[in-house]
Amino acid sequence: MPGRRTALLCGFIMHPLRPAAGVAGILLFLTGVFLFAVNDALGKWLVADYSVAQLMLLRTTGAGAVLILLISNTRPSLRLKDQWGLHFLRVACMTGDTFAFYFATRDLPLADVMTFYMAAPLIITALSVPFLGEHVGAHRWSAILVGFAGVLVALQPTQAAFSASALVALFGATMFAFAITITRKLRDTHWLPLVAWQFVGAGLVGAVLSPFAWVTPGPIDLALMFLVGIVAMVCFICITKALALAQASVLAPFQYTSIVWAALLGWIIWGDKPNLPIAIGNAIIIASGLYVFYRERVKGVSPPRLEPIP
Repeated sequence: MPGRRTALLCGFIMHPLRPAAGVAGILLFLTGVFLFAVNDALGKWLVADYSVAQLMLLRTTGAGAVLILLISNTRPSLRLKDQWGLHFLRVACMTGDTFAFYFATRDLPLADVMTFYMAAPLIITALSVPFLGEHVGAHRWSAILVGFAGVLVALQPTQAAFSASALVALFGATMFAFAITITRKLRDTHWLPLVAWQFVGAGLVGAVLSPFAWVTPGPIDLALMFLVGIVAMVCFICITKALALAQASVLAPFQYTSIVWAALLGWIIWGDKPNLPIAIGNAIIIASGLYVFYRERVKGVSPPRLEPIP
């Protein structure tokens, strides 16, 4: 029975039920964004006592355990047959994004780092036109700009957001935007090699750098580092699948929902109670995302019908 449940789970991940490609992509992307928020909170907690490189190495170990389970059930080829340049660039961007984010959270409040990452939807939408040939109309641009305004209302960035560490966060946001755009470009590639190789890249960087600042973790912290890898891996699976089903410019506004989850997690973990600006900003953010969702349902399936990642 356990083996059957595992096979069913793998089958669901590979072939999710979907009423329409665009809507299914949005739902998967929302799930991935939520997992990103959980991953961010865990990461910030851990880098207070451990190096970023050490976290990257051990999170890869945790993700590897789940990857082995999936590979043993699906048995896909991990070879990358073509477009080597794009694959290498994607791994480099994902690794740069991961390192920059965790590094920035050591000196900046999580809310400030996330403020810079909320520039990513604008970058993704801008890149989707020349690199992906997507058409971005006034409705999507308006939703993205309104969502970003909601972010600024909700977070009210402190003066620390304009320090040198902020450049690292902005660099990470740019790397994330490029990685998302490239993932969309490689949507015909099986999702498992995409996810596996990006963790290999991060793990290699962590293995090279972690010996210079190694701190032996206790059992609980070690388990949390492994958990970061598991959560991050499932998150990237959701994001990768979403980008095979919906245009990058359609999904971009929904990244703003991470602010909602960040506020809730901050309240639960650190006791940071949401204030009125956060409530108003989150309402604006949710409204912008729902507007895009509504537009996609009214138009049926606005993105071209695409074959999902096998």
